[in-house]
Amino acid sequence: MENAPRPVHIFLVEDNPSDIEITRRALQKRRVTDELTIARDGQEALDILFGHQNDHVPPPGLILLDLNLPKVDGREVLEKIKSDPKLKRVPVIVLTASTREEDIARCYDLGVNTFISKPVRFEDFIEVVTTIKEYWTVIATLPPVE
Repeated sequence: MENAPRPVHIFLVEDNPSDIEITRRALQKRRVTDELTIARDGQEALDILFGHQNDHVPPPGLILLDLNLPKVDGREVLEKIKSDPKLKRVPVIVLTASTREEDIARCYDLGVNTFISKPVRFEDFIEVVTTIKEYWTVIATLPPVE
């Protein structure tokens, strides 16, 4: 018996407009209405997550984080998320162009839940995002949102 996807507030931190659109389309492919908040740089992500711009933004249930971001690097965003008592349990999936071993090791040391290198082909990218959504909204049990 297949479980139905649970609505999850997804927080996407991505500076590339094409990747934002591809991710949005892949998430909508399952025809489940999830709330999606987008931050286009690391500073905007921190402002939203830590209350400086989040009047109407619910706490995230899942964070998709690029590493190479303007203003504040994704590694620093990850470190702040995982050191915050209210956010540290929120699953963070790094979705980045990097395949560098030092980036992978550093992200896991900081507490990332999954590290995924972005595929180059559009179809493969859609598949990866769809799989992320399927796993984190159907299969996995997420921690309660504070």
